[in-house]
Amino acid sequence: MQVAELDLDALDPPPYAGSRAAGGVPAHDVLAHGVLALRPAPGGAGVGPGEVFVLVRHRGRPVGTLTATVPDGADPAGFLAVAARERLAGATARGRLSGAAVDSAPRGAGPRHRAAPDGAAPTAAPGGDVRRTRPPRASVVVATRERPGVLGRALDSLLAQDHPNFEVVVVDNAPLTGATRELVERKYGERVRYVREPVPGLAVAHNRGVAAADGAVLAFTDDDVVADPHWLTALTAPFAEDPRIGCVTGLILPARLGTPAQVLLESHGGFAKGFAPRTYDPARPPADEPLFPFTAGRFGSGANMAFRARALRAAGGFDPATGTGTAARGGDDLYAFVRILTDGHRLRYTPDALVWHHHRETEHDLRNQAFGYGAGLTAYLTALVARRPGLLPALLARLPRGLAHARSMTAHRDVHRDVHRDVHPDVHRDAVQGVPGQHGAGGHPWPRSLSRLERRGMLAGPLGYVRARRRVRRLPLPWEER
Repeated sequence: MQVAELDLDALDPPPYAGSRAAGGVPAHDVLAHGVLALRPAPGGAGVGPGEVFVLVRHRGRPVGTLTATVPDGADPAGFLAVAARERLAGATARGRLSGAAVDSAPRGAGPRHRAAPDGAAPTAAPGGDVRRTRPPRASVVVATRERPGVLGRALDSLLAQDHPNFEVVVVDNAPLTGATRELVERKYGERVRYVREPVPGLAVAHNRGVAAADGAVLAFTDDDVVADPHWLTALTAPFAEDPRIGCVTGLILPARLGTPAQVLLESHGGFAKGFAPRTYDPARPPADEPLFPFTAGRFGSGANMAFRARALRAAGGFDPATGTGTAARGGDDLYAFVRILTDGHRLRYTPDALVWHHHRETEHDLRNQAFGYGAGLTAYLTALVARRPGLLPALLARLPRGLAHARSMTAHRDVHRDVHRDVHPDVHRDAVQGVPGQHGAGGHPWPRSLSRLERRGMLAGPLGYVRARRRVRRLPLPWEER
């Protein structure tokens, strides 16, 4: 499956003379005039006939996704513009989405565009509209281990950011060779800071980055992403707009969908959290989130997150017994999200902050990931109780619903077939499909074997956390070391 970006000048379909059957002007010819750009995802080949996963932008801003099959001989830009506008316009008319999302804030989330305070420097968003205050000084932390090839691709995209004031810090976690250090020093020199962390574990590496960084905002991403040029500006601007913001997360989309494993991961929801911005406020728990704040997976993912530095340090940083590279297998990001919220800070999700993630390619990788997701979920909950015992009553009160939620999230899913509503007559119904996972309905069911692995991981998570905590119990926080 190809992955592409489609930028449109307008989302509403303009009038057209009629369908081919009625002898009118084909919709493809009319709607293609509003296409600002059609390009492959970063590093991809040109867009041609076949199945395409499309990020739809409106004048640069991400607003939705869909999949479509471009027929042989069709103009990909015109064909995909018809499909995208019909899906997005139909969703707007119904007031909800079917396989895509429109750029609208949920009730109570406030306006998307705010006037800059007097004396503040506004920043330009995608599409050229002026909004938001000047983002604060930021540090981007990338933890890595023996993957210089993919790391170089990520660093190239980070150094191309349009943010006015930032640094990049690479944390080499328990390295076996000098390949990462050699890459950073040889290719990037003073543009990237290199830090070594000998203790294995993603959370430990992130804490080392927290100690080394000098930014007022600390952004974290993975070595297997490509960041959109506006990513860091969009991710850090909310901290300048709202002093109560302690954490911001962003949109993660697949850079490739070339193997069955990659498609299956995206079919299970991938990493994306939708296209509507949202602010989570512990002082005003969301009515539609009865498990708040413990459903931390809804808030974002570790490949695209930022924290106010003083808030993260005050919370003790990341729990070193969580994360990839430990027996807990994951949960480091989820733990940090909930700690920030329970300390009274707000958490903001903004789809304008986009990174493209290279999903793991093989079935073996996917099985490990499924087990790790389950283990990380219960490991982070164990970490919360261990480090903040006062949260136990609230967690127990939500336990029955939480178990039901966990069961639904790991359930086998059959193929949805009602994915062709509001499709234009000039676009064949079989050509437009729902986007995998939470973007809509898709034709890629989540296998029962992976559901069982996730549940087995949930059972293993608490014990894994206990084992990992024993190994790091004497480990000091790096920024408190003497």
